[in-house]
Amino acid sequence: MSNSDPKYRNRHAPSPPEPKAMPPSSWAKKTGFRPKFSGDANATDSGPISTPPPRPRQPEPSLDLEAGRAPTPATANGVSETEKVSILPSSATAKKRRDSDGVPKSSVPSTNGQAVAAEPPRSTARNEEVVDGLPQMVDDEEFVSRHSHMKYELRDSPGLVPIGVYGIQHYISILGSLILIPLVIVPAMGGTHEDTSMVVSTVLFVSGVTTLLHIAFGSRLPLIQGPSFVYLAPALAIINSPEFQGFNGNKFRHIMKQLQGAIIIGSTFQTLLGYTGLMSLLVRLINPVVVSPTIAAVGLSFFSYGFPLVGTCIEIGAVQILVVIVFSLYLRKISVLGHRIFLIYAVPLGLAITWAFAFLLTEAGVYNYKGCDINIPTSNMVSEHCRKHFSRMRHCRVDTSQALKSSQWFRFPYPLQWGTPVFHWKMAIVMCVVSLISSVDSVGSYHASSLLVASRPPTPGVLSRGIGLEGVSSVLAGLWGTGTGSTTLTENVHTIAVTKMGSRRAVQLGACFLIVLSLVGKVGGFIASIPEVMVAGLLCFMWAMLTALGLSNLRYSEAGSSRNVIIVGLSLFFSLSIPAYFQQYGISPNSNLSVPSYFQPYIVASHGPFHSKYGGLNYVLNTLFSLHMVIAFLVAVILDNTVPGSKQERGVYVWSESEVARREPAVANDYGLPLRIGRIFRWVKWVGL
Repeated sequence: MSNSDPKYRNRHAPSPPEPKAMPPSSWAKKTGFRPKFSGDANATDSGPISTPPPRPRQPEPSLDLEAGRAPTPATANGVSETEKVSILPSSATAKKRRDSDGVPKSSVPSTNGQAVAAEPPRSTARNEEVVDGLPQMVDDEEFVSRHSHMKYELRDSPGLVPIGVYGIQHYISILGSLILIPLVIVPAMGGTHEDTSMVVSTVLFVSGVTTLLHIAFGSRLPLIQGPSFVYLAPALAIINSPEFQGFNGNKFRHIMKQLQGAIIIGSTFQTLLGYTGLMSLLVRLINPVVVSPTIAAVGLSFFSYGFPLVGTCIEIGAVQILVVIVFSLYLRKISVLGHRIFLIYAVPLGLAITWAFAFLLTEAGVYNYKGCDINIPTSNMVSEHCRKHFSRMRHCRVDTSQALKSSQWFRFPYPLQWGTPVFHWKMAIVMCVVSLISSVDSVGSYHASSLLVASRPPTPGVLSRGIGLEGVSSVLAGLWGTGTGSTTLTENVHTIAVTKMGSRRAVQLGACFLIVLSLVGKVGGFIASIPEVMVAGLLCFMWAMLTALGLSNLRYSEAGSSRNVIIVGLSLFFSLSIPAYFQQYGISPNSNLSVPSYFQPYIVASHGPFHSKYGGLNYVLNTLFSLHMVIAFLVAVILDNTVPGSKQERGVYVWSESEVARREPAVANDYGLPLRIGRIFRWVKWVGL
């Protein structure tokens, strides 16, 4: 037909056609933003974004982050460059994946042979933007298929041997997160090495059981449940309460029963928060700008514990930190048989090497002091020379612990093994607030892990279901007596990205292996015999990782926005400064000498600024405002939800829509409950698909 035909005369008019969506590898795709305007350039709430004039060939077009669009690409013969790419034949594997996931084709051929973008249904438009919204695991900025970087995806089951190997590898890589908390809190409670061994075995058992429950009936993502650092600071605050100072008798069991009661009540609150659907409403207030400083504050809050304890034996503690840093950073790209062993096993390898180094120093007699015996308490030592070197002998020698010798070969952890829990409302309120912070932590973990392994992010109902089951898991942890609540380990997301293992079958098999190990008492005894200075060195690395993982949530928002910079900065600063005010209020320089210096910040209930006639209320307020993560959460959630800002600035965690999820087989297979249990929740929309 002639070009003079009025119908085709303006085919190449100056005004461009409706612009296409941004490439899925772009920032806006990852956050799932919806356009507010149509056209090539929009004005955001944070300022105008201008686009450069069109060029014949522009390798990197200017992106409109607010609208989630890119300028219309140059066309040739009426077909755009992106349309040319879209009509290229894809591989059979990719086609099979798209068909099984229920994702509509990106383009369909038109009558004149050109590619015309298929218009998705209105109800699924929001979800279509999230399909390819995965964090890129490659160094370049080119688009990569969203599952190309994973060895095994969520529902893959390659065989018993591969998933067994990867499952064990998964748990070994996060060994520090599983075992380090009992090594901190049990000595703080006055427990013996044998008590530490039993608590470690209990933690391994409960972690394995709760992980199986969460993968089967919770979020169904391959996330390991275990003792969280979120619970460590409040646990230390309860342990160092005034009523326990100078306590005679079996101090460990008495404090453990108090912790159990507080954890059970706080976990019950979290269970109600999830299964009643309140979490799906609360999540509207929880954005990356809130999650980021809250989780970062958890890691930063233990600065007074980390290196001060490492300094008690600097030649071993510093070596521990340096070895882990070298493995995880400088040697991270070295592969052995296709595995980056130094990156994946940085913590266990660093522990083994440093332990061997400390053993050689001990056997060489470096820490032998004439006439001094490590088994004699300092109160009974007459020699001033021995008192001076007692700290080095205690922290540097590797033969001071008798945990391995005293532990049993077989021991089954059972509920209420420490006695009947004791319930106090003031400690329970503290744990209820902490369980809310734990839920905030899990929101970020669910979203990040789903982008790695699943076809779509979970629905708000699946999110609520996962939080509810985490509450049930923490109730079990309270009944068994682990000393802390159970929650999704934030470090697990990093492990999935590094190991490229997203199969839930592998994590389930690893959880079964963990349960078997927990029954061997010598395993707990061996872990309990890790020297205290090495524990502190590993914790310095783990807390630094936790801080970085928390801040990484800012990638879902506009991190360079002045609004977000100020909010995150204020949240982090006040999370350190306000608790310091409460912790230092009314303390004289020589007070509380019976408590080690690194536990001083947690003795706040008796001298905080709140002094009313209600002692329990004083305890709750002074304790809560001395916790760094609570202050960070309060400041961030108030500012983020009151300071005006566009979606682009605030960032959003994108969740799948329930109606769409029920219609798509892939989403149902990813998050649907097994054994037809989902029928129970068919009428309860807020805890299902």
